[in-house]
Amino acid sequence: MADGFAPTAHVGGPNLSASQKDARVIVVGNEKGGAGKSTVSMHLTVSLMRMGHSVGIIDLDVRQRTLTRYLENRARWMQSTGTRLPMPEIVRVDASTERDLDKAEAEETHRLMSSLQRLKKSCDFILIDAPGGDTFLSRLAHTNADTLITPLNDSFVDFDLLGDVNPQTLEVIRPSFYSEMVWSCRKKKAQTSRRPIDWIVMRNRMSPLAARNKERVGEALDNLSKRIGFRLAPGLSERVIYRELFPAGLTLLDLTEKGSNVSFTMSHVAARQEMRDLLIVLQLPELVGAEITF
Repeated sequence: MADGFAPTAHVGGPNLSASQKDARVIVVGNEKGGAGKSTVSMHLTVSLMRMGHSVGIIDLDVRQRTLTRYLENRARWMQSTGTRLPMPEIVRVDASTERDLDKAEAEETHRLMSSLQRLKKSCDFILIDAPGGDTFLSRLAHTNADTLITPLNDSFVDFDLLGDVNPQTLEVIRPSFYSEMVWSCRKKKAQTSRRPIDWIVMRNRMSPLAARNKERVGEALDNLSKRIGFRLAPGLSERVIYRELFPAGLTLLDLTEKGSNVSFTMSHVAARQEMRDLLIVLQLPELVGAEITF
């Protein structure tokens, strides 16, 4: 352990059967922008690699490519400082330009599935950063997920992504279009592979204050989780450091490396604990019994 701050934690979860030992596909999906998908994706990737696992990345956000740019910044930072950092294998999958819908979907299916097969030969985990919209590639990625992580800003504005609730009783009136899409993908996955999609919703950018709205959002999410079948996980708090790290391609787990000019503070210690808490709640079968040493 390089900095001496992080306690060792253990990851729990179900036992891994022989039929589950191929690369786990983790999809980070949310149809609204600004929820921290790329920040979560990057920090989860580096966390898994610092635990000794190989990770492959597929960036499906064909318009923004935020995760791709994050990794490009990381490569430039390593080149300029002479420091070696964990780097995943990244595969670019573009949307088809075919005008015929059937041909376009067939081409996109081939591109994504061949990329998955390629990464499964060399990686323990494959992380897909889904686009912030309803596209064929996004649906295909969700259908192939073993674990689906949906970052959600802790407000009723973003809650609308998942469902509509009664403002007085907070009872669920109906699921949203995104929830219905996930439900459809889960059914397809069960029919084709008989393996479930473990869906986790992260409450991102939570206020440290015990505000009434925070309690109401939590109650509504709890009601909705029972209705449509997802698990709740603690997310990442709002911290300026996440925006400051992007230009260098760094994560909170890289701040003690040579060349980092960011002072490591107690706030960063707390942020690392959030990542450890997330890994524990994810219950990834491949991490059963593993020590989290960052």
